[in-house]
Amino acid sequence: MAGVRDPEATKARIFEAATAEFAAFGIAGARIDRIAREARANKQLIYAYFGNKAELFSQVLEKRLIELAAANPVDAEDLEGWIDRLMEYHAAHPELIRLVFWEGLEYGTGGIPHEAERRRHYEGKVAAFAEAQAKGVIDDRIPPADLLFMMIALASWPTVQPQMRRIIVGERDEDVERLRASVRTAAHRITSG
Repeated sequence: MAGVRDPEATKARIFEAATAEFAAFGIAGARIDRIAREARANKQLIYAYFGNKAELFSQVLEKRLIELAAANPVDAEDLEGWIDRLMEYHAAHPELIRLVFWEGLEYGTGGIPHEAERRRHYEGKVAAFAEAQAKGVIDDRIPPADLLFMMIALASWPTVQPQMRRIIVGERDEDVERLRASVRTAAHRITSG
Protein backbone atom coordinates (compact mmCIF):
# COMPACT_ATOMS: atom_id res chain seq x y z
CA MET A 1 0.00 0.00 0.00
CA ALA A 2 1.58 3.25 -1.11
CA GLY A 3 1.62 6.13 1.33
CA VAL A 4 1.14 4.04 4.48
CA ARG A 5 3.35 5.31 7.29
CA ASP A 6 5.23 2.97 9.55
CA PRO A 7 6.30 4.99 12.60
CA GLU A 8 8.52 2.21 14.00
CA ALA A 9 10.38 1.79 10.73
CA THR A 10 10.81 5.56 10.53
CA LYS A 11 12.14 5.70 14.10
CA ALA A 12 14.55 2.86 13.32
CA ARG A 13 15.89 4.75 10.28
CA ILE A 14 16.22 7.90 12.40
CA PHE A 15 18.15 5.99 15.09
CA GLU A 16 20.54 4.54 12.49
CA ALA A 17 21.12 7.89 10.81
CA ALA A 18 21.46 9.67 14.16
CA THR A 19 23.95 7.07 15.42
CA ALA A 20 26.20 7.69 12.42
CA GLU A 21 25.79 11.48 12.62
CA PHE A 22 26.43 11.75 16.36
CA ALA A 23 29.34 9.30 16.25
CA ALA A 24 30.98 11.42 13.56
CA PHE A 25 30.17 14.92 14.82
CA GLY A 26 29.03 14.80 18.46
CA ILE A 27 25.99 16.63 19.72
CA ALA A 28 27.10 20.16 18.84
CA GLY A 29 28.35 19.25 15.37
CA ALA A 30 25.49 16.96 14.38
CA ARG A 31 22.85 18.37 12.07
CA ILE A 32 19.20 17.34 12.18
CA ASP A 33 18.97 18.16 8.45
CA ARG A 34 21.56 15.48 7.65
CA ILE A 35 19.88 12.97 9.97
CA ALA A 36 16.52 13.65 8.30
CA ARG A 37 18.02 13.29 4.82
CA GLU A 38 19.80 10.01 5.66
CA ALA A 39 16.72 8.63 7.44
CA ARG A 40 14.40 9.72 4.65
CA ALA A 41 12.32 11.43 7.34
CA ASN A 42 10.85 14.85 7.83
CA LYS A 43 12.92 17.12 10.09
CA GLN A 44 9.79 18.21 11.97
CA LEU A 45 8.92 14.56 12.55
CA ILE A 46 12.28 14.04 14.25
CA TYR A 47 11.53 16.93 16.61
CA ALA A 48 8.02 15.57 17.20
CA TYR A 49 9.38 12.12 18.11
CA PHE A 50 12.42 13.20 20.14
CA GLY A 51 11.98 16.82 21.21
CA ASN A 52 15.43 18.23 20.49
CA LYS A 53 18.87 17.21 19.31
CA ALA A 54 20.24 16.59 22.82
CA GLU A 55 17.30 14.32 23.65
CA LEU A 56 17.73 12.43 20.38
CA PHE A 57 21.42 11.93 21.22
CA SER A 58 20.53 10.73 24.70
CA GLN A 59 17.98 8.22 23.38
CA VAL A 60 20.37 6.96 20.68
CA LEU A 61 23.14 6.42 23.22
CA GLU A 62 20.79 4.74 25.69
CA LYS A 63 19.51 2.39 22.97
CA ARG A 64 23.07 1.46 21.99
CA LEU A 65 24.04 0.83 25.62
CA ILE A 66 20.99 -1.41 26.08
CA GLU A 67 21.99 -3.34 22.95
CA LEU A 68 25.49 -3.81 24.38
CA ALA A 69 24.11 -4.97 27.74
CA ALA A 70 21.81 -7.47 26.01
CA ALA A 71 24.57 -8.77 23.73
CA ASN A 72 27.19 -9.03 26.47
CA PRO A 73 25.85 -9.09 30.02
CA VAL A 74 28.41 -8.63 32.78
CA ASP A 75 29.89 -11.92 33.88
CA ALA A 76 32.22 -11.17 36.77
CA GLU A 77 32.67 -14.90 37.34
CA ASP A 78 34.13 -15.30 33.82
CA LEU A 79 35.90 -11.98 33.70
CA GLU A 80 38.36 -12.88 30.97
CA GLY A 81 35.56 -14.16 28.73
CA TRP A 82 33.45 -11.08 29.42
CA ILE A 83 36.39 -8.76 28.69
CA ASP A 84 37.10 -10.63 25.45
CA ARG A 85 33.45 -10.41 24.35
CA LEU A 86 33.35 -6.73 25.31
CA MET A 87 36.44 -6.01 23.21
CA GLU A 88 34.89 -7.89 20.28
CA TYR A 89 31.67 -5.92 20.64
CA HIS A 90 33.48 -2.57 20.70
CA ALA A 91 35.59 -3.54 17.69
CA ALA A 92 32.43 -4.47 15.77
CA HIS A 93 30.47 -1.41 17.00
CA PRO A 94 32.99 1.44 17.39
CA GLU A 95 30.20 4.00 17.13
CA LEU A 96 29.10 3.17 20.70
CA ILE A 97 32.43 4.22 22.22
CA ARG A 98 32.49 7.31 20.01
CA LEU A 99 29.03 8.25 21.32
CA VAL A 100 30.16 7.74 24.92
CA PHE A 101 33.22 9.91 24.34
CA TRP A 102 31.21 12.63 22.63
CA GLU A 103 28.91 12.60 25.65
CA GLY A 104 31.92 13.10 27.91
CA LEU A 105 33.26 15.92 25.76
CA GLU A 106 29.89 17.65 25.54
CA TYR A 107 28.78 17.33 29.18
CA GLY A 108 32.10 17.05 31.01
CA THR A 109 31.68 16.54 34.72
CA GLY A 110 28.17 18.01 34.74
CA GLY A 111 25.04 15.94 34.74
CA ILE A 112 23.86 14.07 31.67
CA PRO A 113 20.28 13.59 30.52
CA HIS A 114 18.64 10.57 32.14
CA GLU A 115 21.57 10.18 34.52
CA ALA A 116 19.50 8.44 37.20
CA GLU A 117 18.48 5.71 34.73
CA ARG A 118 22.06 5.27 33.57
CA ARG A 119 23.27 5.06 37.16
CA ARG A 120 20.70 2.30 37.89
CA HIS A 121 21.86 0.43 34.79
CA TYR A 122 25.46 0.42 36.05
CA GLU A 123 24.46 -0.37 39.63
CA GLY A 124 23.35 -3.79 38.36
CA LYS A 125 26.77 -4.34 36.81
CA VAL A 126 28.51 -3.22 39.99
CA ALA A 127 26.31 -5.65 41.94
CA ALA A 128 27.54 -8.51 39.73
CA PHE A 129 31.13 -7.64 40.66
CA ALA A 130 30.22 -7.32 44.34
CA GLU A 131 28.54 -10.74 44.25
CA ALA A 132 31.58 -12.34 42.59
CA GLN A 133 33.77 -10.76 45.26
CA ALA A 134 31.48 -12.00 48.06
CA LYS A 135 31.70 -15.53 46.63
CA GLY A 136 35.49 -15.27 46.52
CA VAL A 137 35.57 -15.71 42.74
CA ILE A 138 37.47 -12.44 42.30
CA ASP A 139 39.66 -10.48 44.70
CA ASP A 140 37.85 -7.93 46.86
CA ARG A 141 40.69 -5.46 47.44
CA ILE A 142 39.34 -3.11 44.78
CA PRO A 143 35.79 -1.82 45.37
CA PRO A 144 33.38 -3.30 42.81
CA ALA A 145 32.43 0.07 41.26
CA ASP A 146 36.10 0.94 40.73
CA LEU A 147 36.73 -2.51 39.32
CA LEU A 148 33.90 -2.22 36.79
CA PHE A 149 35.16 1.20 35.73
CA MET A 150 38.69 -0.17 35.21
CA MET A 151 37.46 -3.21 33.25
CA ILE A 152 35.40 -1.02 30.93
CA ALA A 153 38.44 1.21 30.39
CA LEU A 154 40.70 -1.75 29.62
CA ALA A 155 38.25 -3.25 27.17
CA SER A 156 37.26 -0.05 25.39
CA TRP A 157 40.56 1.84 25.08
CA PRO A 158 41.74 0.04 21.91
CA THR A 159 38.55 1.25 20.19
CA VAL A 160 38.78 4.72 21.72
CA GLN A 161 42.33 5.20 20.45
CA PRO A 162 42.60 3.17 17.23
CA GLN A 163 45.45 5.32 15.95
CA MET A 164 47.52 4.78 19.12
CA ARG A 165 46.71 1.07 19.08
CA ARG A 166 47.98 0.92 15.49
CA ILE A 167 51.12 2.96 16.21
CA ILE A 168 52.10 1.28 19.48
CA VAL A 169 50.74 -2.26 19.18
CA GLY A 170 50.54 -2.74 15.43
CA GLU A 171 47.70 -3.42 13.08
CA ARG A 172 48.24 -7.00 11.95
CA ASP A 173 45.72 -9.60 13.09
CA GLU A 174 48.33 -11.16 15.35
CA ASP A 175 49.01 -7.74 16.95
CA VAL A 176 45.33 -7.24 17.70
CA GLU A 177 45.02 -10.76 19.12
CA ARG A 178 48.15 -10.30 21.25
CA LEU A 179 46.70 -7.08 22.68
CA ARG A 180 43.42 -8.82 23.46
CA ALA A 181 45.30 -11.58 25.25
CA SER A 182 47.26 -8.95 27.20
CA VAL A 183 44.04 -7.18 28.24
CA ARG A 184 42.58 -10.51 29.41
CA THR A 185 45.77 -11.16 31.38
CA ALA A 186 45.64 -7.69 32.94
CA ALA A 187 41.98 -8.18 33.91
CA HIS A 188 42.87 -11.52 35.48
CA ARG A 189 45.78 -10.08 37.44
CA ILE A 190 43.73 -7.14 38.71
CA THR A 191 41.02 -9.47 39.99
CA SER A 192 43.09 -12.34 41.40
CA GLY A 193 44.36 -12.45 44.93
